[in-house]
Amino acid sequence: MAVLVLGGIQAIARVDFNGGQPSPSTAPLPEIANQSSPFRGWGGLPIAPPASPTASPPSQQSVPAKSSAKPSTPTVSPSPNVQPKSAPPVRGHVPPRPATPVASPNPVSPVPSALTNLVPSGYIPPQQAAPAHPTNYGDRYAKDIFGKPVNNQPLIVLHETVGTADSAINTFQTPHYQESDQSSYHSIIRRDGTVVYIVPPEKRAFGAGNSVFNGPNGPEAVRTHRQFPPSVNNFAYHISLETPPDGDNNGETHSGYTEQQYQSLAWLVAHTSVTDDRITTHRDVDRSGSRIDPRSFDTAKFFSLLHSYPRVVEGQRPAAGNE
Repeated sequence: MAVLVLGGIQAIARVDFNGGQPSPSTAPLPEIANQSSPFRGWGGLPIAPPASPTASPPSQQSVPAKSSAKPSTPTVSPSPNVQPKSAPPVRGHVPPRPATPVASPNPVSPVPSALTNLVPSGYIPPQQAAPAHPTNYGDRYAKDIFGKPVNNQPLIVLHETVGTADSAINTFQTPHYQESDQSSYHSIIRRDGTVVYIVPPEKRAFGAGNSVFNGPNGPEAVRTHRQFPPSVNNFAYHISLETPPDGDNNGETHSGYTEQQYQSLAWLVAHTSVTDDRITTHRDVDRSGSRIDPRSFDTAKFFSLLHSYPRVVEGQRPAAGNE
């Protein structure tokens, strides 16, 4: 069910991503968020189309990421119901070790309000909702496992799928009860520019397990699990670009992304008030040295398109005619 949330520019997609069912045993204890948290006022990104009420997550386990089997390429509808396959192993994208929290008294944090701004009408990409299974994402926390308040500003991390978008979606829609198998993005942008919403922005996608953001204020990472290292996941919004067919390998480069993908990426990021210096890549935040995505990314083109949109200061509305 989509719910409009006030306080943001365009109301964000509030799709029933869980299908009404709580995560089996991975969810933290339900507690009221700390309203004095800097994450207060989470509103959201553009409205996603509702998922089909008859759709259900795939029941078949995906092919392990270490498998050499080639993924199939099923057609995913706005709420896909297809058998999962996993992308072949490549150095540019290895399912990250998650930072899934253990049950604890830490308050759950709402979505950062920096992801709540409007952009003017004009280019609007096709959009789909393909909800991930609840085992593949978690809550954002207002405190880390040591009880220290979290005050990181929102971060956008760019990725690539390496396999097809459908393959990644199938993996995320497959239940993974072993934490080491859990992974997800918040959204994927297909080759034709379609934006696929996978994890709600107020939730924590498992997109960059062992990671740190080295910003002007020093290294930033939050530890939310006793068994896993700190990561940027607690304050990151993960966006992945579908890789071109010639990038389904271990190569350092490929033919790049489509014009539609750059347009849609700029459109999506422009709905936020995240500053340029807090837009980064998986390669840059990864601490393992094994992630190199997004390969062949044209940074200059992306920022040129992004800067063509007026960036709205948080709490302000655009001038008449820009809505």
